[in-house]
Amino acid sequence: MALKSRNKVNANFSMSSMTDVVFLLLIFFMVTSTLISPNALKLLLPKSNNQTAANPITSVSIDKHYNFYIETTPTPFSSLERKLQAVLNQHEDPTISLHVDKSVPMEQVVKVMNIAKNNKYKLILATSAK
Repeated sequence: MALKSRNKVNANFSMSSMTDVVFLLLIFFMVTSTLISPNALKLLLPKSNNQTAANPITSVSIDKHYNFYIETTPTPFSSLERKLQAVLNQHEDPTISLHVDKSVPMEQVVKVMNIAKNNKYKLILATSAK
């Protein structure tokens, strides 16, 4: 007596549910990436063709209202040197990236340059590409 099994296993694989999951993940990452705002100051940097390969440890920014920032933290000029020393004295080759709005007078830039010179820090002036 030959009995045949009524339940046969289907060996095919349906990709439609997998593509749905991929598209849902794509939409999720697109939406969440637009919600993330970078911690950066809006500065109009001077233009230059040259680039440097040095990796700065911290950055100092001066906006058009002559406000000083270490990274994105507002810092009065009177405590700028002390805070830079606290951040940079732990490192072997301290380097500062200086981001200055192009409307800021050179006098403000020289103040930060003097701090870097007095403490033997390397200073990189950040520019935007031409």
